[in-house]
Amino acid sequence: MGTFVISKRLSDEYKFEFVSRKGKPIFTGSNFELRFECEEAIELFKASIETYSFLRFKTAKGKSFFKVMKGDKVFAVSRKYSTELMMQKSIDEIVKYAAQSEILDFSSGDSIFSEL
Repeated sequence: MGTFVISKRLSDEYKFEFVSRKGKPIFTGSNFELRFECEEAIELFKASIETYSFLRFKTAKGKSFFKVMKGDKVFAVSRKYSTELMMQKSIDEIVKYAAQSEILDFSSGDSIFSEL
């Protein structure tokens, strides 16, 4: 099952990533000024994932990626994938597991690896 990881950018804004069960980032969310706003966005996504859509794109170099959309607003942008099949597997993992995923907060500067 995937996990939402909250961290702090160098700009002092908060962001979250949805990380696969293998530890690879699948998508990164928008910037938030406050940590609780980040948590609220994640909880809203988890509670109403069926109202979000996944728009697929290709880069000029042929890599595939997607944007998680709520209406016309971008919620998150995925990493780049070498194949459309790998991208689809990530979307399937989000749809299947995001609602039950836990939230880890590393915004205090702790490393994700310090928990291991």
